[in-house]
Amino acid sequence: MTLWRGLPVLALLLACGSALSAPADTFAAFLAALRADAAKQGTSTATFDSAFSGVTPDPAVLAAMRAEPEYGKPMGAYLASLVSPARIVTGQRKLVQWTDTLRTVESRFDVEGNILVSIWGIESSFGQARDSWDVFRSLATLAYARFQAPFFRNELLSALTILQRGGIPRRQFVGSWAGAMGQSQFLPSSYLKYAVDFDGGSRPPDIWTNVPDVLASIANYLHKAGWRHGLPWGFEVNVPRGFDYRMSRGPLREWAARGFRRADGAALPGTGDAILFFPSGAAGPVFLVTPNFIVIKSFNNSDAYALAVGDLADRLRGYGPIRAAWPTNDFQPSRGERIALQQHLAAQGFKVDDFQGHIDFDLRDDIRQMQHRFGMIPDGYPSRAFLAQLGVGALRR
Repeated sequence: MTLWRGLPVLALLLACGSALSAPADTFAAFLAALRADAAKQGTSTATFDSAFSGVTPDPAVLAAMRAEPEYGKPMGAYLASLVSPARIVTGQRKLVQWTDTLRTVESRFDVEGNILVSIWGIESSFGQARDSWDVFRSLATLAYARFQAPFFRNELLSALTILQRGGIPRRQFVGSWAGAMGQSQFLPSSYLKYAVDFDGGSRPPDIWTNVPDVLASIANYLHKAGWRHGLPWGFEVNVPRGFDYRMSRGPLREWAARGFRRADGAALPGTGDAILFFPSGAAGPVFLVTPNFIVIKSFNNSDAYALAVGDLADRLRGYGPIRAAWPTNDFQPSRGERIALQQHLAAQGFKVDDFQGHIDFDLRDDIRQMQHRFGMIPDGYPSRAFLAQLGVGALRR
């Protein structure tokens, strides 16, 4: 971090490449324009001044932006870091400690307790990991840099709304480098939409210190995103001999008819749909994932994150680890490579909804088509060889 602190903000913006654009105005001018928009939504001058007193752009935020762990890290290593033995043991203890609360939350929001505890554990180590980034400073830095504009500017306005409503002191607005707050790691807009005062003792909802509010708020988020109670997030499977890898979607009963079996020997559910997912290609573990996997991705738009949440949730229920070995040479594209891949596929005529490096399952089906055209196994996995064939160079950004 110290390397970045001595660099001018403009130089940092240019160093971050295509993800950022250097602002044409000064930070003071940025705040003045923000003040005008905040006033339109009812933010008082006193609230605005309280939020931004002494705030300047934070170069360390931009450095953190370039090091997002969901990009570029081998899948096995990423999962091992999040689904650790210590986290499993602690999570099982939390399931027992908060049994009554989890049962009540599940009855209200129809989301299973092991999923809630898994997200809680991964987001904040069950409240033990306390981020200390100033939310207003982090969001202002990203908004001023026009990173994913206007996303972070809108989050700033949401944070001002929370502060204006009262009940949460300015000093409590601490979170991640990207402005995610509390034990549930909610961005301000998510707090406004989903945070719940579950036990009736903390108005407004307290996602920083109140565990019932944390668990209920996560449950409310998943419920409103379409969580289906009783449906697994997915499971590891064995691919039958002679399978046509171009097939990627279908009802679970059809997957069973094709010869797919769960790796743990259990039968596939008889109802529901699933997508075949190769996180590290056909040589690594293979999963059938359900619509609930997509719901987890709405919480954090990363296949690696959703897989970690599902894996930890299963381990908390006493299930065994993923059985197949992760490839020793596992390659996961960087954010820059993912964006370049999206741009190349769009140029080929494929519909691309996101140019921020998020690879959804529609894009993986497009990759399958190109892999088949190149004579590769069409598993939807953007391997190093596939990127080279497509003309995407090494962009470790």
